[in-house]
Amino acid sequence: MPDDPVAHVIWVPLGQVEANDYNPNVVARNELHLLYLSILHDGYTQPVVTVYDADRDRYIIVDGFHRHLVMKYHQDIYDRCGGLLPIVVLEKGLNDRMASTIRHNRARGKHTIAGLASVVFAMLDGGWTDVAICTEMGMEAEELLRLKHITGFAKLFENVEYSKAWETRRQIRIRRDYAANAD
Repeated sequence: MPDDPVAHVIWVPLGQVEANDYNPNVVARNELHLLYLSILHDGYTQPVVTVYDADRDRYIIVDGFHRHLVMKYHQDIYDRCGGLLPIVVLEKGLNDRMASTIRHNRARGKHTIAGLASVVFAMLDGGWTDVAICTEMGMEAEELLRLKHITGFAKLFENVEYSKAWETRRQIRIRRDYAANAD
């Protein structure tokens, strides 16, 4: 077994883990909710990366602040884990910790539109509803609609009778404004 930190995951009380004071990373509310759903459905699949401050008997977060935050603010996650957070401990000085934090943040990458559209198409083809996809993937209905058009999913509806339920909010507003001005 390698001596990498992940081979030494420990579970510590949430109150013993705290944020560092230098992380520039922020997560939008939608992505934070998606992280909560991910932990709710899949559990903690990645430990929080920390260093140990022996003088204060605290673990300082290097990477994983938002995974920590999910447990802190969601009682169901806290209860399921018995108030224990999975962590790994690095031995690094402050400059090396800051560099590690930035590397972790920047290495996460982004989803390509084409790749995400292909995933959405496969989920729709597999029987998932629009609501399920939006809920489970943290998407707005308009984003899903754009991805459907990218994949050519709209071609599956070529011979289907039109329904007002397919109108976008903008289309509904335009129709409503038109009807109001026609009177």
